[in-house]
Amino acid sequence: MIVRIAREQDLDGFLGLASQVEHWFGPMVRDAGFRAAVERHIRASSALVATATTDVGPGTELLGGLLFGAEAPAYHVHWLVIAEQARGTGVGRALMADATRRFVTGPGTVEVVTFGADHPGAVDSGARAFYENLGFRAGEATDPGPEGGSRQIYRLTVPA
Repeated sequence: MIVRIAREQDLDGFLGLASQVEHWFGPMVRDAGFRAAVERHIRASSALVATATTDVGPGTELLGGLLFGAEAPAYHVHWLVIAEQARGTGVGRALMADATRRFVTGPGTVEVVTFGADHPGAVDSGARAFYENLGFRAGEATDPGPEGGSRQIYRLTVPA
């Protein structure tokens, strides 16, 4: 597996990943705002992808993707998704490790908004357990997601 900065040619792969999780997040693939956010992160070199190879272009399958906000001291995981067939294989951990290495300098806090405990995706996706295993701690509830499901902020303290 290779984790690298996303390129313009990866946009379709990001949209393919989004299509796999729309049942948890609501419509994204045809959402102009979501597409613009992915394009903005790609242009800013704050989008990462995990692939099985270094090839880029039509047919390059993304194993995962991450959109990151690197504004110290409060960093933000804007979106992290792993392809259904690659979940539980270390892709998410590799993307987070690479993002931390590239973008995070302490002291600070990395924040992510994930499913609330009562959301169907909380268990099915493994997101809450994933972040907890990385050392994130549950914080306060926040605004519901676009599909109406509950959300909660998770934080990771980054020492100096």
